[in-house]
Amino acid sequence: MKLITSTQFIILFVFIISTQGTNLSEENEEYLRFPPNFLLGAATAAYQIEGAWNVSDKGESVWDRFSHERNGRIVNNDTGDIACDSYHKFREDVSLMKQLGIKAYRFSLSWPRILPTGFSNKVSKDGIAYYHNLIDELLANDIEPIVTLYHWDHPQVIEDAGGWLNPYVIDWFVDYARVVFKEFAPKVKKFITLNEPSDSCIFIYTTGIHAPSKSFLHGIGEYICAENMLKAHARVYRMYQKEFKDIYNGSLGINAHSRNFFPKHENDSESVEIAFQFSIGWLLHPIFSEKGDYPDIMKKLIAIKSQEQGYPRSRLPELGANWVDYIRGTSDFLSVNHYTSTIVERGDDKLEPSFYNDQGLIHEQDPTWESTVSSWLKIVPEGFGNILRKLAIEYNNPLIYITENGVSDENTLDDDKRVTYYQKYLKEMLVSIHRDKVNIKGYTLWSLIDSFEWSSGYSQTFGIVHVNFTDPERKRTLKKSAHWWREVIKYGSLKIRSLENGNSTLGM
Repeated sequence: MKLITSTQFIILFVFIISTQGTNLSEENEEYLRFPPNFLLGAATAAYQIEGAWNVSDKGESVWDRFSHERNGRIVNNDTGDIACDSYHKFREDVSLMKQLGIKAYRFSLSWPRILPTGFSNKVSKDGIAYYHNLIDELLANDIEPIVTLYHWDHPQVIEDAGGWLNPYVIDWFVDYARVVFKEFAPKVKKFITLNEPSDSCIFIYTTGIHAPSKSFLHGIGEYICAENMLKAHARVYRMYQKEFKDIYNGSLGINAHSRNFFPKHENDSESVEIAFQFSIGWLLHPIFSEKGDYPDIMKKLIAIKSQEQGYPRSRLPELGANWVDYIRGTSDFLSVNHYTSTIVERGDDKLEPSFYNDQGLIHEQDPTWESTVSSWLKIVPEGFGNILRKLAIEYNNPLIYITENGVSDENTLDDDKRVTYYQKYLKEMLVSIHRDKVNIKGYTLWSLIDSFEWSSGYSQTFGIVHVNFTDPERKRTLKKSAHWWREVIKYGSLKIRSLENGNSTLGM
């Protein structure tokens, strides 16, 4: 029987009470206010906004190669060659953040822009200068930089050497991280190693929708990829602690895309638990749980499936006792991305073998949920509160920063649906903080500006700032949601009136 700590018991008790009877959040206006010193900001990723794909000595990334193949795997065969041109327009972007009152900016670094050969034998002076200039501009405007080391765009040469399936990638990632820390640790106090590592491995090796698209390795590739990412993260964390922590006193965490799961059939808690452990526990259980290692249910189900399919051993590699001990505890905070929820029930996915088939689950959406431009993203605000409480219970209420949350639109300035989305989702988050005592200290919305949305190209936009991608100058224009955010940040509350001509005042 799994024992729970006193902190977990309090959260669990509050969660049970909160799901019964009166909706306390409707009665307590304090639940609409952000706590003192709560960090409110915005987020982007390097390949999605920077452009300048071949400026100076920058090396080729896997997304450069993937998009240049123009074989229809990206909508309209779009590329990130220019994107928002933030490489040249970063000061304008920082100025926009300053106008909106944004206090933190989560962005990622381009590995091949910093290490053109992929390896630390050559460090780009221009690449380093670009990020120094960006960080300095942020700090000069009282905006805290939150730096992600890897957001899916590793060097093509690393991929040519096997990418995340080659165990030497662990050393190469540590070498890259050390260069980053030597340059930027004096100025940056929050680092995130990997963005959505489980999704990254799934999108490459299970579905093949993301660069470098190797779905022919489904059922095997995603598990090796995740193991190497876990080890790389842990090695970077231990290196930072040993070489930089005492000098700069920064913190380092890992990111997880945390979907929420509802059971299709009442009282089917087993399906929900399996879905959680496969999608979230897969990478977080080894780091944040007291036991470490992969979740037991994941190890059990993959071993059973592997045996049924004729494999001589489980397709999920064993971490080994030394690695289990080494990985456990290697995160100062949990970086959480959340957008939507899904419904689960027992039943096998047809792609065999695969991460999805191993779960023995069918994932679907409730037809009553409100749709968006993105077929995968339904508006289900209550799922946000549910998953935040689940993370708190599962991992002894860790320090959490929400680092992505947002919704797509059809490139409109009057993005009322986005405003409503943020209102509802932020309310769920604030209730989880005030009522349920979930330890959340910051939130960066996705996204500051419209950008290249991976396989969707420019057909879907998530920004609160519109970017005209047909204009060579990539003109930026504030959307209604940007004006709304300016007021929310200014007053530290969701309790503002509806916007009129871009203006708003306190009150409901």
